[in-house]
Amino acid sequence: MNSDAESGNPRVPIVCPECETTSRVPLTDLADAIERHNDQLHDGEGVAEVDPDVADHIADLIATELGLLEDGA
Repeated sequence: MNSDAESGNPRVPIVCPECETTSRVPLTDLADAIERHNDQLHDGEGVAEVDPDVADHIADLIATELGLLEDGA
């Protein structure tokens, strides 16, 4: 049986500081999982989110790929 990562669908960590929970969901289900959690447990307030450390790392990777972090001389 293939894992999600092996099949091209990596699992992304979600954290909810208010519930003190963490989980990993497939990237394809990420937005729905966060929205469902926040709707069901927090009256739609954006409490649960992608793990901030992971989100920062992804943003850095994208900025590097786009050349946004290169020194402009």
